[in-house]
Amino acid sequence: MSNTVDHIDPRLPKDIAEASQWQLMWRKFKKHKLALISLYFVGFLYVIAAFAEFFQPFDPEVTSRRDVFHPPQAIKFLDRTEDGTRFRPHVLGTTLSRDPETLATSYEINADEKIYISILGKTKPYKLAGFIPMSRRIIAPTKQGERFYLFGGDRLGRDMLSRTIAGTRISMSIGLVGVAMSLFLGTLIGGMAGYLGGWIDSVSTRAIELILSMPTIPIWLGLSATIPADIDPLMRYFAITVILSLIGWTELARVVRGRFLALRTEDFVTAARLDGARPRRVVFRHIMPSLMSHIIASVSLAIPAMILAETSLSFLGLGLLPPSISWGVLLKEAQNIRSIAQAPWLFTPGVFVLFAVLALNFLGDGLRDAADPYAQDLG
Repeated sequence: MSNTVDHIDPRLPKDIAEASQWQLMWRKFKKHKLALISLYFVGFLYVIAAFAEFFQPFDPEVTSRRDVFHPPQAIKFLDRTEDGTRFRPHVLGTTLSRDPETLATSYEINADEKIYISILGKTKPYKLAGFIPMSRRIIAPTKQGERFYLFGGDRLGRDMLSRTIAGTRISMSIGLVGVAMSLFLGTLIGGMAGYLGGWIDSVSTRAIELILSMPTIPIWLGLSATIPADIDPLMRYFAITVILSLIGWTELARVVRGRFLALRTEDFVTAARLDGARPRRVVFRHIMPSLMSHIIASVSLAIPAMILAETSLSFLGLGLLPPSISWGVLLKEAQNIRSIAQAPWLFTPGVFVLFAVLALNFLGDGLRDAADPYAQDLG
């Protein structure tokens, strides 16, 4: 088999000598501490994306004219009263005031007003993931009707924490959906070109080179501009995903083609052919398992590129549009002087983009190193 070593060093521990390819990959991946931490962080982001409604303190679309550009409030965990000090999370209330000369608004802390926060607090009924009836959120005000702003409020008084969490679903999922489409196209076209060769390889290679020679951002901008502005938000989401995938499959196709060219002449592939195996069995039973680790590494490195592309298009107004909520749509709200000067917390989604992309890149580096567990000493 292509994924086994010809000679097992007797000095290796028994658990390594008898380990499978995937076990060796996981053993090597765990040594990459930064990649392991990134794996947990990325997993946490996808849990938030899957159950965004549960993690949102409030409905991200609810507005409040009183709380326009409300500054972030800090949580105080100890409540000091006449009866003593006890653990009771809360935030201090604020009072809206206006300067009589400049008419500028400001929020002053009111120490006498406390908004208590309950864990798994009861709220208005909602549907988790769109179909599971729920009435509790991970954090909520103890009293119905009260509001707090841990990440501040936007120009319509909407809670930025809830909107940032809601944006996680689209921004993180568009990377998965886009990469899934790129994976299908790249594996199919690259595999056919590498395995069959001949004119199919020539045509596929020229097509890949042609697409790669085009400037990516102008192509994305041009294709995005053709989407009607009044299209359904869900359809626009899928349209943007298709646009990102039309360019993203080329790099993976080149990698798959190169690996197929290298593996189709290996002894185990030749032996399978001589044994009468059909081409489909040769590809999926013998060649693809040897490529799987490299495909996983390529996909993990392609996801952050998809996220950045969607964020850039939405920020420029050519990607997703309100009422859709993504990190790019939220950052578009911050591209004015007033936001920069008076509400810097509107850039919070950019911090999420930064950490998500860094974590995905570190995760991809770890998977790429683990893809070849025999490159270094296994001990």
